[in-house]
Amino acid sequence: MTTYVDVLGWLGSVAVVAAYSLISLQKLQSTSKLYQWLNLVGSVGLAVNTAYYHAFPSTVVNMIWLLIAGSALIRIWRMSEPTQSSET
Repeated sequence: MTTYVDVLGWLGSVAVVAAYSLISLQKLQSTSKLYQWLNLVGSVGLAVNTAYYHAFPSTVVNMIWLLIAGSALIRIWRMSEPTQSSET
């Protein structure tokens, strides 16, 4: 089990650092689905890892990070939906 949690933590770390580097190098915008998905997936991996090792302050930070990325993805999804015209 420990090996799986460690791998999940490392993958989460790579995802979050990739997201940060891509936004810092202006390769992505904050409204990019890829950017938000990298943050969401990364925060899940890190939250699982830190919870497993009882690093609860980091777990809380990563859960908040997850909520921010999730809400941003919902906002992006809603903005990309075609608007319905009322045809009667």
